[in-house]
Amino acid sequence: MKAKKKNVIAIILGGGQGSRLYPLTETRSKPAVPIGGKYRLVDIPISNCMNSDIYRMFVLTQFNSASLNAHIKNTYNFSIFSHAFVDILAAEQTPDNPTWFQGTSDAVRQCMPHFLNHDFDYALILSGDQLYQMDFNEMLEAHIKAEADISIATLPVNAKDAPEFGILKTNAESCIESFIEKPAAELLPDWESDVSDEMKSQGKHYLASMGIYIFNKKLLVELMKNPDTKDFGKEIIPQAVGHRKILSYQYEGYWTDIGNIDSFFEANIGLTNDIPEFNLFDNDNKIFTRPRLLPPSKFQKTMIEKSLISEGCIINAKEINKSVIGIRSRIGEGTVIQNCYVMGNDYYQSIDVMKEDINNNKQLVGIGERCFISNALVDKNCRIGNDVHINGGKHLENFSNELYAIKDGIVVIKKGATIPNNYVIK
Repeated sequence: MKAKKKNVIAIILGGGQGSRLYPLTETRSKPAVPIGGKYRLVDIPISNCMNSDIYRMFVLTQFNSASLNAHIKNTYNFSIFSHAFVDILAAEQTPDNPTWFQGTSDAVRQCMPHFLNHDFDYALILSGDQLYQMDFNEMLEAHIKAEADISIATLPVNAKDAPEFGILKTNAESCIESFIEKPAAELLPDWESDVSDEMKSQGKHYLASMGIYIFNKKLLVELMKNPDTKDFGKEIIPQAVGHRKILSYQYEGYWTDIGNIDSFFEANIGLTNDIPEFNLFDNDNKIFTRPRLLPPSKFQKTMIEKSLISEGCIINAKEINKSVIGIRSRIGEGTVIQNCYVMGNDYYQSIDVMKEDINNNKQLVGIGERCFISNALVDKNCRIGNDVHINGGKHLENFSNELYAIKDGIVVIKKGATIPNNYVIK
């Protein structure tokens, strides 16, 4: 039995302040952070829903939501004759809820009146900061077939990674019997679950929660009546284990949690691999985003290797290697970019404005001439002068000022920052 499209709503959790992704979240919410040169993080769960024929979606957020609002408004416009929508629900004070969202389940609780305005049998609850491609129809069908109250998408992991997750133990029917949050390594032998032979061959014997849930409507409404539970992973799920039928839906594809600068950077650079684990070139799993109608990118005397170049770029660089270059990027002559994510720009400078900036000794928007930039993340609308040398790496200590931050050896040039000529970070 296949779940009818109209019976499912998706609830995408935008996360909190996103402090671990700072400074990328200094002026934008976590779901609005640009990824892959032309997308935003929120495009990933929305695209997974659309590819699964789920077209009623809510995005819950409360921090720096202006750019997220603009992106969704300019991107997800459905036919007026359909029931499809992507609605943003920001935290709002009401007589019943005078506070901001206190956690994932508290966010859903505060927004329940909006969900209940729609007819649905199942609520699909997703995170807004994960990179993966999944057919939610298969998970819904497994949920219905098992007559489960809750289903949790689970990922087989090895002993090294298991202590970073909530680990679940299943019975012969793939139902969850017990749960432990971030178990110590010495406890792991008691937490092995049945996984496929392929996963066993990779040493992945433990099932980690992916933070993707399906709830039956009646149960969700009941659980949301308790104002003392604030979080799904820490309270709702552990308290339901042993009292509700909870199905483990095993997923064996690529999945990563974009929780910090290091994981965000690696996920983007990973897109440049010959056969990347996250496939942007899949006919059946398109990633939808805003159609910007930009011109083709233009190059002159540039050697490019293992890189993604977005549309609308003007590139005169000497070399670009294992890097992701975002929309409208401008890179000057003689510049070398390696192992970098350059997010690009929100606008072009006209020739007259560029001449005026040059006459006033002001850096142009983009990256100047004869620069060397390695192991760096350049946020949008930056002005990087000529002969700038940035060499990120583990030799650098964590640091932050008004122009840039260093996290785990990655140099993050802050959005809109101006880096003067001959500046050195190494």
